[in-house]
Amino acid sequence: MARQAGSRYGVRFARTAADLKAAQRLRGLTFRGDADAPDGDALDARCGHVLVERLEDGALVACFRLLPLASGAEIAGSYAARHYDLRGLAGHAGPLLEMGRFCIHPDCRDPDVLRLAWAGLGAVVSAQGTQLMFGCTSFKGTDSAPYTDAFAMLAAGHLAPRRWLPRVKASSVFRFARVLRGTRPDRAAALRAMPPLLRSYLSLGGWVSDHAVLDRDLDTLHVFTGLDIASIPPVRARALRTMGAELLDGLSAPTLSAPA
Repeated sequence: MARQAGSRYGVRFARTAADLKAAQRLRGLTFRGDADAPDGDALDARCGHVLVERLEDGALVACFRLLPLASGAEIAGSYAARHYDLRGLAGHAGPLLEMGRFCIHPDCRDPDVLRLAWAGLGAVVSAQGTQLMFGCTSFKGTDSAPYTDAFAMLAAGHLAPRRWLPRVKASSVFRFARVLRGTRPDRAAALRAMPPLLRSYLSLGGWVSDHAVLDRDLDTLHVFTGLDIASIPPVRARALRTMGAELLDGLSAPTLSAPA
């Protein structure tokens, strides 16, 4: 268990089948509103699973899974590739890391949980030599109307570089960059409407696809989200490296693979 001074939480890799089941129950509760309907798929077996737990009682408060790829040539095997045409990223020569199924327990409101999750992620990125991190970031529900300001803000200043821009693959999408072209967002309203994870990505220089996928199974709208590690602002990069270094020994795992 990796800890940081002053935090009520610890972060570690799942090691057992029970650990993975706990993560899947939390995902079921978060995404489907039912912990008795665990959320799992075949990709779980290829991923490392990171758990954030409350130290006082061991309660699981957040989790996410990580899929390392040696280069963009392997991106077709990612979760995001099920929903987006990622041929632009297929030529990426360096190591990639997909973060998926990120969730925080609905009763947990402590911002330290997200901070610690990012610290753990920073430790893994450093250890793996990751050059590009990516995943799908979800808005609750499939109605885009409550998120007009958020999508307009993404369209105005946070689209992926053209060479990496994901193309449409899913059958149901909201092409927000086209629909909201020229719309001036209310920045405060946009930030309030965005998932905290997406705000974190953007604060580090992250970018998104030009369309959102309507995932009716999970009742979400999600956007492909990428982060070029070399493009993180220097001050933020130093902070992440510092947090990651504090956790690296306690979080280390021999491989990013499924727990036994």
